[in-house]
Amino acid sequence: MQSNKGAASMEVEEPVATETKTVAKPNFKPLTAHEVSDGQVQFRKIPVPRHRYTPLKKAWMDIYTPIYDQMKIDIRMNVKTRNVEMMTRRDTPDVSNLQKCADFVHAFVLGFDVIDAIALLRMDELYVDSFEIKDVKTLKGEHLSRAIGRLSGKGGKTKFAIENSTKTRIVIADTKIHILGSFSNIKVARDSLCSLIMGSPAGKVYSKLRAVTARLAERF
Repeated sequence: MQSNKGAASMEVEEPVATETKTVAKPNFKPLTAHEVSDGQVQFRKIPVPRHRYTPLKKAWMDIYTPIYDQMKIDIRMNVKTRNVEMMTRRDTPDVSNLQKCADFVHAFVLGFDVIDAIALLRMDELYVDSFEIKDVKTLKGEHLSRAIGRLSGKGGKTKFAIENSTKTRIVIADTKIHILGSFSNIKVARDSLCSLIMGSPAGKVYSKLRAVTARLAERF
């Protein structure tokens, strides 16, 4: 009996040979932007203020060409509502192109040149940051005028110095300030502008800028 049990246990322990079948993985084609959005057309509207209506007319072809030809987005100017309207097409390669184009037009409406704003279409790490002078310090009357004068400098000298050293673009529209650039560069430019608003002399801001930009150059 014992020998029979031993034989049975030996039979159980023997490994059973199984055939391994290689299953072919399915090869799916990547979805197009039109299929990702379930065939729905996506819209964006950018309102145009009165003072930017004439510049938009003059630079319309410079704005229209890269958006329509390169980004494959339909764009038109609605004269009645004074909005720039954009929507995706069937051949739009990426859904994010619509938001990039909206940011590009919005940057132009804020006051940036087409040459500077078009960088938003080609680079992902750029964005526009806006703030007002009253967010930094409450100023009125002549004090406010002097603060705006300090930001620009004689003939725009101070503004250009900050732009060139931080690799950003700055628009000073009355009491609103718009900065176009990467996150770290915008932070450096904003700190310099805030120091000028608070009353720091331009020379002191320049020396701080030199130190910070040298540090940034070493890091990258």
